Amino acid sequence: MKCRRCREPAVIDIRRHNAAFCRDCFLHHCREQVRRAIDEHRMIEPGERVLVAVSGGKDSLALWHLLGALGHEADGLYIGLGIDEYSEESAALVRTFATGRGLKLHEVDLAAEWGFDVPTAARTTRRAPCGSCGLSKRHLFNRVALTHGYPVVATGHNLDDEAAVLLGNVLRWETGYLARQYPVLPASDGFARKVKPLIRLGEREMAAYCVLEGIDYQVEECPMAAGNRHLGYKEVLNALEDRSPGAKAAFLFGFLDRGHDLFAGLAGIAGTGGGASGEGPVLAPCASCGSPTTGEVCAFCRLRERVRDDTGPAPGPEPASAPSQTPRP
Repeated sequence: MKCRRCREPAVIDIRRHNAAFCRDCFLHHCREQVRRAIDEHRMIEPGERVLVAVSGGKDSLALWHLLGALGHEADGLYIGLGIDEYSEESAALVRTFATGRGLKLHEVDLAAEWGFDVPTAARTTRRAPCGSCGLSKRHLFNRVALTHGYPVVATGHNLDDEAAVLLGNVLRWETGYLARQYPVLPASDGFARKVKPLIRLGEREMAAYCVLEGIDYQVEECPMAAGNRHLGYKEVLNALEDRSPGAKAAFLFGFLDRGHDLFAGLAGIAGTGGGASGEGPVLAPCASCGSPTTGEVCAFCRLRERVRDDTGPAPGPEPASAPSQTPRP
């Protein structure tokens, strides 16, 4: 098997591209796919500082590495979710990555700074832990970005992730979610821009990138993700991809090119063509934390209050306005 670009022996084949690559050409391919996604969707403007949400997994660490390779000023944010040994190992991998490359890493400990962790929230709400986890991460990504002056938050959602989310939203015809599913969520008052630069790369490519670049990452699935329906959607899409390489990319990019703006228009959200003109919900500062919300108290603070009412007041002072950080060596 020969590399498509240089005809040297290949180390990986990518069936949806009908191509194989040697090590150097594959790494070039990954950089080009990320550059293309950033340029096509205007994710990051020249000179903007980027905050990368890192979990310790292959996607987020590879994204951090790729953004640096493309010349972007990218710092990391790790949120300790309190999921026993899984969180401890993930945190250690992120710190090792940052320290070894001289990168700045912000850290937030959910339990120590905000009075609860994901397992406690899941027990209190009696709902799937992924809901409390996602809510907490979204809130804290945005809070840290605004506190430290980052206009952009980048997450490691890859092609497989986005195709699985799209399949779930289509199966239930979640028009509101379909209207917002796009590689870029623009900045608005009180919210940093959210971007997904890995939209053109799949999980297998990200795993290969980490192996070839010597990036150690958390290989275990989150123990609290068992039963997550998106894992089932990924299995369905993987079976389809095996029979028809490129099916996931065609599904996702076809929606982004031809379907997203239709749903954005239905929801009154400006699409990529700028066709919709709805004003959207009225936001006001949360009475507890000051974050923009449609109600008196934001969803994150309501979750905190519910956990506090169920378990009692958390020890220690209220969280500081600025999270801790690991400085550059």
